[in-house]
Amino acid sequence: MSKPSITLIGNGKMALAIAKGLKENYSLEVIGRTKECLDQFETALGATVKKCVYEESSCESKTLIVCVKPTNLQEISTRLNGKAKALYSVLAGASLASLHCISAHSYVRAMPNLAAEVGLSMTSLVGDISLRDEAIGLFSSIGKTLWLVSEKELDIATALAGSGPAYLALVAEALCDGAVREGLKRDDALTLMRGLFKGFGTLIQTTQPSLLKDSVMSPGGTTAAGYAALEKSNVRYGCMEAITTAYEKAKSLK
Repeated sequence: MSKPSITLIGNGKMALAIAKGLKENYSLEVIGRTKECLDQFETALGATVKKCVYEESSCESKTLIVCVKPTNLQEISTRLNGKAKALYSVLAGASLASLHCISAHSYVRAMPNLAAEVGLSMTSLVGDISLRDEAIGLFSSIGKTLWLVSEKELDIATALAGSGPAYLALVAEALCDGAVREGLKRDDALTLMRGLFKGFGTLIQTTQPSLLKDSVMSPGGTTAAGYAALEKSNVRYGCMEAITTAYEKAKSLK
C-alpha cells in the first residue's frame, strides 16, 4: 500500500523537524526557493523526498503544511499554483483569515514544537471542523495533539507548548551552570540534568506539578532551601510573564 502524500512548503528547521516525524508514514514533497537548499534538506532528513522549487510546483488537490516564516506568507502565496485540498499552517500568529491568500478548500492552524523530530511534539490545532479528525491523525504522527476551539487559545498554546522548549532549555542550562559554579564537572552536570529531565518528563504525565513538588520538599531540607531561592528570584512570576509576553507577540503578528 502506498503512503499518503504530504507537501511541505518551506525547508527550514521546523519543516525538517516535522518531516523527521512524518517520514516513516508519509510520502513527502518539499517546495522551496532553490534546488541547493532542497538538496541540503533531503540530506539532513536522511530520506528521499520529492523536491520542487516554487516556479515548478503545483498545489492542486494536495495536503499542504506551510512552514515558512510568517513575514514570508504573502510573498510565497503569489508563487504557489493550484487549489490545495487542505492547508495546515505552523506559522506563529498567522490567523486563519490570513492563510486564505493561499487557495485551499479547508484550513487549520497547527502549533507543534521541535520535539516533532523525535515524535514527541505537543501540537495544538484549530480550524475547519471538517479537518479535525484528519488533523489529529496527521499530527499524531509527530506526538500528542490537542484540538482547541478558538484562535485565542491557540495563540496562548503557542506561548506555552510552542515556545516552551526554549524556556526549558534556559532552565536546563542555568541548573547546569549552578552545579558547575559549585564545583561539578560540566559533563557530569549535563548527564545529571538530562537524567533529571527524562525522569521528570515521565512523572509529570500523571502527577500534578504541585504534588511532585510536595513529594520532594521535606521540612527544612535542601529542596526547600533551593525552592525558596527560586521564589525569592521571582522565577514563578518570570515564567508567567514569559507566557503573557509570547502570547502578546503572537497576537501582534496577525
